[in-house]
Amino acid sequence: MAWNESGGGDKDPWGNRGNNNDGPPDLDEAIRKLQGQLSGMFGGGGGNGNKGSSGNRLSGGSLSLLFLLALGLYGFAGVYQVDQQERGVIFRFGEVLPNEVGPGLHWNPPIIDEVDIVNVTQVQSHSHQALMLTEDENIVDVSLTVQWVIDSAPNFLINVREPRDSLAQATESALRHVVGSASMDGVITDGREAIAIEVQDRLQNYLRSYGAGIDVTKVNIDRSAPPIQTQDAFNDVQKAKEDQQKFINQATAYAQQVVPEARGSAQRQLEEAQGYRDRVIARSEGEAQRFEKLLAEYSQAKQVTRDRLYIDAMENVFKNSSKVMIDVKGGNNMMYLPLDKLGQTTAAAGSPGDVQALRRDLEQLRRDLSTSRTTTNRTRGN
Repeated sequence: MAWNESGGGDKDPWGNRGNNNDGPPDLDEAIRKLQGQLSGMFGGGGGNGNKGSSGNRLSGGSLSLLFLLALGLYGFAGVYQVDQQERGVIFRFGEVLPNEVGPGLHWNPPIIDEVDIVNVTQVQSHSHQALMLTEDENIVDVSLTVQWVIDSAPNFLINVREPRDSLAQATESALRHVVGSASMDGVITDGREAIAIEVQDRLQNYLRSYGAGIDVTKVNIDRSAPPIQTQDAFNDVQKAKEDQQKFINQATAYAQQVVPEARGSAQRQLEEAQGYRDRVIARSEGEAQRFEKLLAEYSQAKQVTRDRLYIDAMENVFKNSSKVMIDVKGGNNMMYLPLDKLGQTTAAAGSPGDVQALRRDLEQLRRDLSTSRTTTNRTRGN
């Protein structure tokens, strides 16, 4: 007999054992059984007589509990905290809200809003090294470090897709521009600080034009040197320049020593000339005053004044003369050189001409003495 034929046995698949009702099972009864099982799982229970109404009440409470639980989880998922050194940017359905999220505890609806938090106080570093061509067509190896912070969180997250890559490319461009406008000596020796400042300014202008939201705080030139292949030649050139500077410093020191001495000597000569001028003027004025006084005396006693002037003049003349004139009786004056003056005259005569003149004077003195003696003897004989 087929499974769906009426008859004895427990072959009814709908569970109608021993019942005479043919047809499909009752769906309402199956739903009530399922509700009863669910209410039992959540702690519900009840008698058999009021099974349908109790199942409906328990099903409504369970759904409310599930809804409240899901609502609590949703609300808790939207709570987040922003630290003091951080700022948050809110994306609502992909659109950026204009205001940044400051420090503190905040809530935004999940799924609707997405919050990105970035650190705006941490100093970050970017190192760069490359071979650069200078203005005088020399190659230098330059390495630098760029220190930067996030200036604007929305600009940093939105305006540029990869801000760190943009920073690296802008650093390369700024460094090549600055090094290409400087000489090799300026890049390697005394111009490194100026180059670092110029690179920082140019790099900041690039990033500001991009709207990258990055603030460059410091650029440090870590190393700037010629390539290894030309290091020896460069060292020789540097040594020659150091020698040149040393010689210049020595010459400057010598000039600083000699010039003040020359100026002092010139000033001394000027002062001596001024003193001589004042002395001559004072003497001339004194002589003029003396002459005026002598003129007054001469007007009163002419002969006496003439004799006195003659005596004074002769005294001045013979005072500086080493020869002595003796008035000999008979009209012949005798001139001789005192012996005490002879040593002084010999010491003063330093040149051969002076010695010859001294000899001539001595010979003349001998002849005069001989003539004087002859004349004296003749006078006595007469």
